[in-house]
Amino acid sequence: MDTDDLVLRPGSADDLPAITRIQDASPEAAHWNVREYLEYDLVVAARGAHVVGFAVARSLAEGETELLNLAVDPAWRRQGIGRRLVLHYIWKYRGALWLEVRRSNAGARKLYESLAFSEHGERRGYYSDSRESAIVMNFHS
Repeated sequence: MDTDDLVLRPGSADDLPAITRIQDASPEAAHWNVREYLEYDLVVAARGAHVVGFAVARSLAEGETELLNLAVDPAWRRQGIGRRLVLHYIWKYRGALWLEVRRSNAGARKLYESLAFSEHGERRGYYSDSRESAIVMNFHS
């Protein structure tokens, strides 16, 4: 599939149904009340009128940002969309970018490692839905 016409743009309340659909189809992602995303820096990846991915981040302090969640529609995975979403925040926020990722989410961990994130620890029992551990990762620009 061609992603040349993929656009990253700020997310809005109008995008929440699509974000809900993507989140529901992504058991490896964190599952938030999607309305809460509007309180943070929400970005969607859209192809035409269709939202095919999203990411949400928040500033923790000057020079420190946390990537709270990222998910791509299963039909659009392995097309570089997740990479483009992460790169958006790397370019937007200078300094440290932190995230937690499920220990079992090998695909996401491989993506983050390919973008020069490094592991900085583990949060045991982090995910309330499964008590799975999270790997804490960091990128510093």
